[in-house]
Amino acid sequence: MTIKRTSGILLPIFSLPSRYGIGTLGKEAYKFIDFLVEANQSYWQVLPIGHTSYGDSPYQAFSSFAGNPYFIDLDLLVQDGLLKRKELKEIWIEDLTRIDYGYLYENRYPILYKAYVRGIEKYRKGFEVFKEDNKWLYDYSMFMAIKKHFDMHSWLEWPDEAIRLRETKALKQYEEMLKDDIEFYAFLQYLFYKQYLELKKYANDHGIGIIGDLPIYVSLDSCEVWAEPKQFQLEIETHVPKEVAGVPPDYFSSDGQLWGNPLYDWDYMKKDHYSWWKKRLEGVGKYFDVIRIDHFRGFQAYWAVPYGAKTAKNGRWVDGPSKDFVDVLKNDFPNIQFIAEDLGDITEDVMELLKYSTFPGMRVLQFSMDPNGTSFHSPHHHVPNCICYIDTHDNVPIMGWVRTAKKEELNYAKSYYGLNQKEGYNFSFIRAGMNSVAELFVCQMQDYLGLDEKATINVPGTLGNWKWRLSGKELNKRLAKKISKIVHGCDRDRK
Repeated sequence: MTIKRTSGILLPIFSLPSRYGIGTLGKEAYKFIDFLVEANQSYWQVLPIGHTSYGDSPYQAFSSFAGNPYFIDLDLLVQDGLLKRKELKEIWIEDLTRIDYGYLYENRYPILYKAYVRGIEKYRKGFEVFKEDNKWLYDYSMFMAIKKHFDMHSWLEWPDEAIRLRETKALKQYEEMLKDDIEFYAFLQYLFYKQYLELKKYANDHGIGIIGDLPIYVSLDSCEVWAEPKQFQLEIETHVPKEVAGVPPDYFSSDGQLWGNPLYDWDYMKKDHYSWWKKRLEGVGKYFDVIRIDHFRGFQAYWAVPYGAKTAKNGRWVDGPSKDFVDVLKNDFPNIQFIAEDLGDITEDVMELLKYSTFPGMRVLQFSMDPNGTSFHSPHHHVPNCICYIDTHDNVPIMGWVRTAKKEELNYAKSYYGLNQKEGYNFSFIRAGMNSVAELFVCQMQDYLGLDEKATINVPGTLGNWKWRLSGKELNKRLAKKISKIVHGCDRDRK
């Protein structure tokens, strides 16, 4: 598909309202799609929807394919006869604005297990078809069941070396021993994707496309690294990483960002014709209409940090697969619209690769506050083949930036963007983004609501993120009408 001149809103699924501690695929998600339609929007951008691991970041998941079980809507399970209404009252959460992941971990799985016991035979036929269509499910459900058996420790710390190194005899032993847990984790994925695909159909039927994120790396503690170690730069005998991923010092952190993900063995992948990546993209392509490729510059060159380092400062640049891999994206997946997240340390080589790919890159207005006017993020430097944002999930909402900005940068913004309090500084930025020549303008929901830094989704390099949520009272017809009017005035009406 081709992105036409339109607009969308960025709101993670976990940020939707809910009485059960986190946003889900239920009623509030459908209501948000209705809001998008009223607001004359064409896209809903969500973050990765995977099963999150330690730190709760959607960019650190146990699997490249598995959905987050927390997103399974409990009210829909009641409608399906898998839960009882009175069981839900026991887990109501009073704080509707922040996510308590510790509480979720302790309380969500027991109630989902009840749904599994009641639903496994009821949905047996559909479940078996789902397993047949999703070959990744075996490794994932085995991995999760074994993790549970070993108190959720990383697979690198599993005390049984035979299963840690995935020996055939050990696999058969644990498959029999953990049969119930293996089926439980697999069934949760059946429930997740049953609900997700119904929601996606509703969105698409109403003219809303889903933009999803594809993290460039997978988590070290993931079923892919455990099951397919040859795809990664690991020590042959121990499967411990040689180096790990990160980025050098930048505008987010003076120490750089130490992500800790294992690096790909691109030489092996090339010999294997990138089969692992092709399977991953085929899977993700089922669930998103547009895929935003996280950290696109890592395909040109990636930052490799010695395993065990405390910061990312002392890493090194290593050449990536570059055009050879981009050709796979273009030629093997012509029906997928990609967005290249081209932020960070961008060199001429990266810009050349982006141009070669023909994928739209990103322009972020919050990065344009250079009083010299030289930033390529400034609207006068935008090109049609790009996606304009005011800020991303890694930035404070724009009113938070206004509150904490340096005086000279704020004065420049007032002059350049014509900020005025009558319109509202946030809507001055929204108007500028809407007027950009970029084919697509995407705005965080927080910016439409005029929220400050307290509504930040993620501060890179820190823990305790991914918690902000709508309370359920913010979205209304008046706001939708106001947004729709701006959209129409800037020729971004729904196509």
